[in-house]
Amino acid sequence: MAIHFLLFSFLVLLFNNGASSYISSEDLSNSLAGAPSYNDHPNSEEQNVFNVDDYGAKANGTDDSEAFKEAWEAACNSNSDATVLLIPRNKTYLLRPLIFHGPCEATSVTVKIKGNLKAPSDRSDWSNYWIKFRNVTRLTVKGGGKLDGSGQIWWQHSCKINRTLPCTDAPTALVFYHCRHLKVRNLTSMDSQQMHVVFSHCSNVEAVHLTIRAPEWSPNTDGIHLSSTRNMRISNCFIGTGDDCISIVNGSRNVHVNNIVCGPGHGISIGSLGSNNSRAHVSKVHVEKATLIGTTNGVRIKTWQGGHGHAKNIHFEDISMCNVFNPIIINQNYCDSKIPCYQQDSAVAVREVVYKNIRGTSATDISINFNCSSTVPCKHIELQDISLVSPDTFTSSSSCINVINSTESGSVFPSCNAQRN
Repeated sequence: MAIHFLLFSFLVLLFNNGASSYISSEDLSNSLAGAPSYNDHPNSEEQNVFNVDDYGAKANGTDDSEAFKEAWEAACNSNSDATVLLIPRNKTYLLRPLIFHGPCEATSVTVKIKGNLKAPSDRSDWSNYWIKFRNVTRLTVKGGGKLDGSGQIWWQHSCKINRTLPCTDAPTALVFYHCRHLKVRNLTSMDSQQMHVVFSHCSNVEAVHLTIRAPEWSPNTDGIHLSSTRNMRISNCFIGTGDDCISIVNGSRNVHVNNIVCGPGHGISIGSLGSNNSRAHVSKVHVEKATLIGTTNGVRIKTWQGGHGHAKNIHFEDISMCNVFNPIIINQNYCDSKIPCYQQDSAVAVREVVYKNIRGTSATDISINFNCSSTVPCKHIELQDISLVSPDTFTSSSSCINVINSTESGSVFPSCNAQRN
């Protein structure tokens, strides 16, 4: 796995070499150089350290959940300004579903995951999460360790793998719920049961230097998922999964994504939005300096028919594509259901979307695909400096249906101008 990831990183650097708008080797070197380095010994500023081993964690294959819970309660309820919950390096701790509750008495809490956390390989006694932080302010989770969700046992029971089985949800590996002033950095999440990292109803969040991996065929293993989360920065992450590398859904606003390497997976998505005739709002999303390799979609906005609300003020810039299916796509007729979706008049409005300096190769003949609603068409879509071609024929086409008030500037290929409504 490590050799595969190093090769993947090398290919990314090779693909980006000499392209000023892509992630450069210097950018990545600076990013990696900026990743924090830690040891297991507290310095003078970290005297309030709560080591899970001191609370009975064994790291011997037995369940260490209770020891982690007791260590967290001690760190959280300390009257110190800052506390540290330490998971030592070179050890693997087995954890059943566990929730770390706030609010905390400590002004801030840092969880240093230096070792490995592993989920049990059975499916009994599970909730909808594996590890969850709830209602914690000024929380930092970091340390260079790894979370292994043991997802294989869940994937083989998915209806997307075995269509004779009923569709049921699987747990999310790492959940942050109602957390403010949150930092998550320098961690690896692999083989989650379903989604890897979820931020729900959070604000003022940084997620940086994360490595997220699962097989291309693993179902619903989104890398980073945002729901009702505001003021968030995601940067310098390597994500390769069986679903969206990053998905941003209802209630999320003011999200900045940069320096992301994505692949395999389903690309970077706004949505899906508006399922079951619901109301959804996403706005002020800026994605820049991303590299997508072999993904089934590039940058995507997906909404169900029958929804309400909007996806607006969305900006995709300085993005490179390598053999990507559907590099640029808006789909207001999204349907991920065993039951066929029927035509409806209402839709989540998609407007004020900018695509700027997006270049590379498309694995599909149609590299720009705007499949917009006939009753709530896409509005104010801007294409600027676009070059997307087949690696074989050096050409491609566009399909731009029900798009109004769109503009193009610079060199745009393929163009939507001839199809503009």
